[in-house]
Amino acid sequence: MATTKEYADFVCEQTEKFGTVKSRKMFGEYMVYLNDKPIFLVCDNSVFVKKLPEISGICKECGFPYKGAKEHYTVDIEDSEILNKLIPVLERSIPTKKQIK
Repeated sequence: MATTKEYADFVCEQTEKFGTVKSRKMFGEYMVYLNDKPIFLVCDNSVFVKKLPEISGICKECGFPYKGAKEHYTVDIEDSEILNKLIPVLERSIPTKKQIK
């Protein structure tokens, strides 16, 4: 099951207060960018974030965004308390996306 555009838009709306947000559709799923940094992978209407040591104390639940993927943390996008802790750490920890030449 692919992610719906409405759910991807909802994820973006929940993230907007932290900066400039956009999403990009890829293979029926979405990547959500914050200030040009890829922060969330949205698959099957669920939100995933790369397992980074910096967020291990914030995120606990894990899952696989798609078959063959590495394990990621899952994020309850409706939990503003978690987002207020998680997103600033992601903003500091993730480099800006690389431009394709």
